[in-house]
This record gives sequence, structure tokens and C-alpha cells, in this order.
Amino acid sequence: MPQVVLVNPQIPPNTGNIARTCAATGTELHLVGPLGFEISDRYLKRAGLDYWPYVKLHYHESLEAFKNIHHERGGRWLGFTVGGSCNYANFQFQADDWLLFGSETTGLPTAVLSACDAKVYIPMAQPGVRSLNLSVSVAVGLFEARRQLGYLQ
Repeated sequence: MPQVVLVNPQIPPNTGNIARTCAATGTELHLVGPLGFEISDRYLKRAGLDYWPYVKLHYHESLEAFKNIHHERGGRWLGFTVGGSCNYANFQFQADDWLLFGSETTGLPTAVLSACDAKVYIPMAQPGVRSLNLSVSVAVGLFEARRQLGYLQ
């Protein structure tokens, strides 16, 4: 099953909302530091409601620590970015994909994007809108991957 990776998230309620989505879908959530908040942040906990026991949460202090886990498990890195080359709806997801999302303010770091096996984007009709909310982007990407892989039954 695809996994969600947040690289340097900054806003606790977004991460909490993403945690709820991951809990509801049984998806592993990886947080790659440094984070813009403490894991114990009350806003993070509030956004995740009482679902935290159902979240398969992994915290990696650095990108290097996360790379080690990825190396052990394998799979593709898919960077979600407004500068992606493939519409997420046309992309063929695989069960061992890692869906990578960057911080709310800067997106994925250049070093992470260059290490990605593919860069996908979520199309937006209004060119003046820079991006969607991080938690919305994760839900859109994760549910499309799950739909393609037959996990929505």
C-alpha cells in the first residue's frame, strides 16, 4: 500500500488532518524533520482528534534517516509538486510507492525532488492559485493511488 511522507511540515493542523486521513485508510504516515512544531503540539493532537491510536506514524529526524528506511523497504519516490511533469490522475501508481509532500511554505526541497522517481502535479484551473492546502493535496493523491490499486472497495 502506498505510504504518505511529509518532508518538513510546518503547520500542526495540516499534519493532524493528514494523520486522520492516514488512520482512516490504514496508510503509514512518515514525518521527516525538522518539523515546524513539536509532535506533542496541542493543535496537531486536536486536528487528529482521537484517531492517533490508529495512525501508523513514523518520525525520521532527518532526510538521511528517512532515506535509510526507504532503502530497506524499496519502492518509488513520487514527489507531489506544482512543477511536476505528470498529472496525478494519469500517473500509474504502484503498491510500494512513497507519496512525498513538502512543507506548506516551500514545497519539497530541490534535493528531494531530484531524488524522486517521478514528479506529479494536481491540476488547478485558476493560474493565480499557487497550490492547494497540504492536507487536501495528500487526500487527493492518496485516494487516487488507492482507487487505482483497488483499495476503495
